[in-house]
Amino acid sequence: MAEETESTSIPLSQAENGCPDPEDPAKSPPPSPNSSTRKACCFVLQSWVSKKFMTGIVVLFPVAVTFFVTWWFIQFVDGFFSPLYEQLGIEIFGLGFVTSLLFVFFVGVFVSSWMGATVFSLGEWIIKKMPFVKHIYSASKQISAAISPDQNTTAFKEVAIIRHPRVGEYAFGFITSTVTLQRDNEDEELCSVFVPTNHLYIGDIFLVNSKDIIRPNLSIREGIEIIVSGGMTMPQIISPQERVTQQNDKIPLNRIK
Repeated sequence: MAEETESTSIPLSQAENGCPDPEDPAKSPPPSPNSSTRKACCFVLQSWVSKKFMTGIVVLFPVAVTFFVTWWFIQFVDGFFSPLYEQLGIEIFGLGFVTSLLFVFFVGVFVSSWMGATVFSLGEWIIKKMPFVKHIYSASKQISAAISPDQNTTAFKEVAIIRHPRVGEYAFGFITSTVTLQRDNEDEELCSVFVPTNHLYIGDIFLVNSKDIIRPNLSIREGIEIIVSGGMTMPQIISPQERVTQQNDKIPLNRIK
């Protein structure tokens, strides 16, 4: 009985001094101003560190991606001729990359000549006779012809803006060909517009009336840059070619002089 009385009793000194019970939240002492200031300083410091860390990531991410892609491209191109130099006992990093670039350059020079064009046409004829390879070659050739400096009949003709997918929305595309739709009343001229959905390799084809197509004053290369960059290289003002032509026609004679 004496032990139970001692365990449940409160010391007389605490009862006389009025010390609060630490287990009672109502009687706990209020937080001091120093602790509130310390918490505010910790919050500001944490926010500042997080912001600067994210700024570093934003700055270094494109640099890291550019370095990684460039390094991968150099190693990939260097792998074409580096085994040949290794067999000759020459181990110089980057020599195969430079050789590959020179090889591509001389191929372009050779194909531009009459003899090179003949040899290339013969090889192209052989590839087109292969059952499965001809489809891959034809698709890749059309894509490369679109960005070729020598624009031919198979390349993109013009940059086009069409109303897609609904009224009030527009889509960038490229005019690839024109077709005439024969009707009972009259024939309708349609343009085949290629609208890329995955950079330039995959897209949809729309047949749009030539009168409903907006032809901006943009080159093929500028249109490709806009699509590949996700619209980040989009000019602030886009004017149709007809409007630009009319503005040039209205230039005063004194300004021309």
